[in-house]
Amino acid sequence: MLLLGIDIGTTNSKVGLFDEQGRTVAIESRPTVAYTHADGYSYYDPEEMWQGFASAVRAVLERAGGRKVGAIGITSMAESGLLVDVETGKARSPFMPWYDTCSQAQAERIAAESDAYERFRASGLRNSFKLGLAKLMWIRDRFPEAFGGSRWLSASSYIAYRLTGSMAIDYTLAARTYAYRIDSKQWDDAWIRHFGFDPAIFPEAIPGTASAGTTVEGAAGLPAGIPVVIAGHDHVVAALAAGAITPGVVYDSMGTAETLVGTLQERPLGRAEFDSGMSYGLHIAPGRLFWMGGNSASGGSVEWLRKLLADEQMSYEKLLSLLASREPGPTGILYYPYLPGSGAPRPDTKARGSFIGLTNKHGKADLIQAVLEGTAYQLQSIRRAAERIAGEPIERLVVVGGGTRNPYWLQTKADVLNATLDLPPVEEATLLGAALAAGVGGGVYGSVEEAAAAVRLEGGRQVAPDAERHERYKRLYEQGYEALQDALRVYFRSL
Repeated sequence: MLLLGIDIGTTNSKVGLFDEQGRTVAIESRPTVAYTHADGYSYYDPEEMWQGFASAVRAVLERAGGRKVGAIGITSMAESGLLVDVETGKARSPFMPWYDTCSQAQAERIAAESDAYERFRASGLRNSFKLGLAKLMWIRDRFPEAFGGSRWLSASSYIAYRLTGSMAIDYTLAARTYAYRIDSKQWDDAWIRHFGFDPAIFPEAIPGTASAGTTVEGAAGLPAGIPVVIAGHDHVVAALAAGAITPGVVYDSMGTAETLVGTLQERPLGRAEFDSGMSYGLHIAPGRLFWMGGNSASGGSVEWLRKLLADEQMSYEKLLSLLASREPGPTGILYYPYLPGSGAPRPDTKARGSFIGLTNKHGKADLIQAVLEGTAYQLQSIRRAAERIAGEPIERLVVVGGGTRNPYWLQTKADVLNATLDLPPVEEATLLGAALAAGVGGGVYGSVEEAAAAVRLEGGRQVAPDAERHERYKRLYEQGYEALQDALRVYFRSL
């Protein structure tokens, strides 16, 4: 029996078939095409997105060798969504990408009419233009005719609806509306009505391993009756594939942005969690919460520097060659990777990137290494905040993503954190995680733990820290990177 995973990404969307041990049978990718309206806002075409998925599903089914699909799991970017008519199934609003800032004014209104800490305790989040409630308010201001008999569906929910005819959303994506209470697992009716919406605008919220319905005959070329699971937030789903679903083991996605995802036993959120600067939500693993913190300019800092250090963008081969030319260990330079501002554990849109400690002896290789060190220092800040919340050390990171192809970056990270990095042989962690969640929902596995343990992939490796280099990095981190944070932030806020 095969499991089918669907991953709706910001740039590309993918469909994958896996066997019960997590081995890849077939994968198809389609671009996630965003359009810009004449009025300046971005949107997706829902029918185009559906047709792309349908063609990808048919393509992987042709390579299934006659084996049947036992369950389907869907994961997606978190805050994207649209209004869909309950009766006709037609889109009644633009399909909004998470990143579009058109709803900034509406987010500011939400902030003015709420207490940030109380909303955090309910939702696990800080207010943002990204979140569904602000997007809905923007839609109402521009397209009031879209309301009445409509429901807000996340990207995952929309594809699930096209497959099953049922409207639902999982806990992790429901929370990204800023209208769902993770403390009581229900929609916050009074809060929703405060902004003039009928709570019925939101679909039923269910766990990420619960069936949202079964396929209707012919949907994307599939037979009827296959269970469909809305697995939820892409990073949390990927953590399942990486086996990082227990406290003390953290999932690290290294890409243009870098995201850490860890696990806590389910509990009420309080001031300590709020002050950590991280976001929280209901985990795909029952009885647990996840915490999430990230650096939006991790790999982005490397890309930025590649463009600056050459008339044409420096090749990866040249970059790796430069890193190989220097002795391993600290540059003595402090790089703060805050090109778009800083995230957890100290969110600050006014923060800016900085190099401190340059001398005329430093060259290109040192600048590149300093950027790798700075992203690792920022990761250490997130890790320490998470350890304070969890009350236990984090000594193991399961690392996936494009950044794992840079061995110098991995070694620097291990040395700074004094932690072992596990690199599983998982090329498509998010897709596989969606398939594993489907397997739980479809009864192939008895639990998420059983699903994670069922993965039988060979070729993983580890990167261990160097104790001597760690001591040198520790001094730079504590006496430099962390010690200068307050002064730098005060300065940037004064500009």
